[in-house]
Amino acid sequence: MTPFKYIQSAKAGPNSQQNMQTRFASVVLILAMLTLGGLAMAKKPSPTAIDLTEADRTFLELRDAARKNDAARAQQLAASLPNYVFGDYVEYFRIKPQLFDGSGIARADTSADSQVTAFLSKYEGTALADRMRNDWLLVLGKRKDWRTFDAEYPKFALDDDTAVKCYALQSRLAQGELAAKTAHDARLVMLDPKYYGQSCPELIQQLLSAGAISTAEAKAYGRGAAEIGLETVARRIAGEDPIGEIVKAARADPIKAFRDFSQNASRYSKENQAAAWGVIGQFLAKKQDLRADDAYRLQQELGFNELLSVESQEWKVRAALRAQDWPLAKEAIEGMNPVVRAKDPAWTYWYGRALEAIGQDAKGKEQFELIQDQFHFYGQLAREELGKKSQIPARVKVGEQDIKPMAERKGFIRGERFYAMNLRFEGNREWNWELRGMSDKQLLAAAEYAKRIQLYDRAVNTADRTKVEHDFTLRFPTPYRDELAPIARQIDLNLAWAYGLIRQESRFIMNASSSVGASGLMQVMPNTAKYVAKKIGMTSYTQDKLKDTNTNLTLGSNYLNMVLTDLDGSWVLASAAYNAGPSRSKLWRERLNGPVEGAIFAETIPFNETRTYVKNVLSNASYYSGVMHGQTISLKQRLGMISPKAANQSELP
Repeated sequence: MTPFKYIQSAKAGPNSQQNMQTRFASVVLILAMLTLGGLAMAKKPSPTAIDLTEADRTFLELRDAARKNDAARAQQLAASLPNYVFGDYVEYFRIKPQLFDGSGIARADTSADSQVTAFLSKYEGTALADRMRNDWLLVLGKRKDWRTFDAEYPKFALDDDTAVKCYALQSRLAQGELAAKTAHDARLVMLDPKYYGQSCPELIQQLLSAGAISTAEAKAYGRGAAEIGLETVARRIAGEDPIGEIVKAARADPIKAFRDFSQNASRYSKENQAAAWGVIGQFLAKKQDLRADDAYRLQQELGFNELLSVESQEWKVRAALRAQDWPLAKEAIEGMNPVVRAKDPAWTYWYGRALEAIGQDAKGKEQFELIQDQFHFYGQLAREELGKKSQIPARVKVGEQDIKPMAERKGFIRGERFYAMNLRFEGNREWNWELRGMSDKQLLAAAEYAKRIQLYDRAVNTADRTKVEHDFTLRFPTPYRDELAPIARQIDLNLAWAYGLIRQESRFIMNASSSVGASGLMQVMPNTAKYVAKKIGMTSYTQDKLKDTNTNLTLGSNYLNMVLTDLDGSWVLASAAYNAGPSRSKLWRERLNGPVEGAIFAETIPFNETRTYVKNVLSNASYYSGVMHGQTISLKQRLGMISPKAANQSELP
């Protein structure tokens, strides 16, 4: 991504709040337009180029040094920024590398204690102080300094770090809490091995030593890490796993692993057989092989659902859906970790469907009623199951007296400037911190303010937070309509669907760029852009034009229309193809054993990103239909039925 740029007055004192606000007031529109990467709306003037100062470039270097935990370099760079406008970030980036080694492990021997406590005292109540406290808690936990840890932990506002949570559980255990209680709470916390850090493996060993968990459960935690390739973490948790080789075999070739284990299963204990079938079932399901249902059936007969990883629990449901094995789907959801089950409304919806399928209609209806008023993919489907149409809630408008104060909010001012420097992580931190504790009215005012300064992604994310009072024109905005509507009309592309896709792809950040090179509003890949430009006769196309609003929308819309035609008009398949490529979308369809509902197809897509993407795009499209035309179209109708089809080679990239 090309860095955003901003103006810093050479005459204004860096510590002068009044001068700083004056500077921001004079350039705020330019900053917002730059945040969206150039031309923001039709008939708006192009922004003036704004250069980073030397201090800004040094600050960016400091941030990079802090990310690498290069303490010496961070100290040197911080010393050269004595009066920088973001003095708290300069301090944080100087201190943080002293708390962690080069591999990101907390250092118990750090000598930065007094610097940390001074920072926390000076900036208490800010987003960055909360970030520093997160780092500090990891150090305190590493030291086993539970007295200080317990004093600081209640002040950690976000409390979103699994490793910190595991240290908190270690502290409770060390101070005499009943081990069984700690083990119970640990099961609700340790859901994803990617975030275990050092503390969760230590906690598992402590619980095992206290007799609060069995050896089999400890092995199950390790197995969850091994399933995603974290072999070192797996061994640290529970040593060698009796079915470790089966896990490796299932990851490499689940079909062969299924055949081999079918012949050798009797060599293992029942609990290890159950665990093995769960792992094999997971990887078969990700291959969309119907033997996944067989593997999970064998596991279900043996029991030991608690020995399945979160990933295996979820894929057990998906395997049953793919096979349309409703009894197993019901049993699989009932056997889930309660936090996992409650966290994702998918399992509420599919539990209702499973209950209906086995004749328990009244109980199924109760499940749909739990989520019918939630504005997401499964909330929409639940309403339709209850015979109701999806609807746009009444719009709650906010007045100027509510919107005007938002421009004075410190977090928003700082966030805007970070966005202008292309520091979206820091910008989002400041913006989101400012939203804490806001009422629905205040959130709508903040979203409207974001929309006015053309930070559309912030408008969407902020409006998404309201609970009772809503404005869906802010949740589902339609910027660039003057450019997009004629393009869509010319190629007969559904405008609501196109907007649903853009909202998911880029959140309307014009210069958004992915790690694989996709760019712009519609996140078009360079090779795809070149191919589409040739197909539609855009002879003047060069790669640098991909960031131009009209060019990006033209190429992205035409490509979306091409994949829709290539995939027989299926919005599900075309949405999947836009994200993961047409060949994958076709492959997933070819693996079907018979026609399935579009919702089942979407839920069983093997790629996590694409699965979420397809559901969000189609849900967005329904709401956009309501926002733009006053009437939503049935989501089930959009999803349709997906049928298997013989392989068809396409030239589409």
